[in-house]
Amino acid sequence: MDLNPVWLSIKVSLIAVSIVFVIGTLLAVLMLRASFQGKSILESLILVPLVLPPSVAGFLLLILFGKHGPFGRVLDMVGIQVIFSWRAAVIASAVVALPLMYQSVKAALESVDPKLEQAARTLGAGELTLLRTVTLPLAWPGFISGAVLAFARSLGEFGATLMISGNIPGETQTIPLAIYTMSQGGDLKAAGVLVAILLATSFSLVLSLNIWKKRSVLWP
Repeated sequence: MDLNPVWLSIKVSLIAVSIVFVIGTLLAVLMLRASFQGKSILESLILVPLVLPPSVAGFLLLILFGKHGPFGRVLDMVGIQVIFSWRAAVIASAVVALPLMYQSVKAALESVDPKLEQAARTLGAGELTLLRTVTLPLAWPGFISGAVLAFARSLGEFGATLMISGNIPGETQTIPLAIYTMSQGGDLKAAGVLVAILLATSFSLVLSLNIWKKRSVLWP
């Protein structure tokens, strides 16, 4: 059985999670620490992939990163092809996973006791030092939760990936796309194996996260 979709899905998901880990953290800190006009609009844009049909998200990405799109033109000038490549799958996965990472990190940062932060300020800590030495270390469980959920979401992404990267065997065909192709072709046995792999992986990730969170509460 061809396991290329499995390895490609893992590769795409790991890269996507690395991207959203950084961007999600920066956005969460920005939304909590800064005040500016359009803040609600920005947060709505961050969260809208949660409720947007994946095919619609994929269509918008296709417009943005297509040959005549604003990002696509710039990337084409430097010789980087995005559409119908594994890079497109990474972008699609990152977009749909970002809200989960953002929400987890933001909730974790909001849970930090403000008295501890105020005590650090009283001792002369600047905002960057406070963030690096007090806030982020206390909020790290939220980062792990966000990363795990983002990885699981990336692993199962289908609609947006299909729209922007296509379904090219050995190139852009991730596990969900392979399942779709095999089931359409009548190869239900092979599709069932991939379904089992995806289900077992996602279930194990979520179960491990829940067990870890309970143990963290009982034995801090």
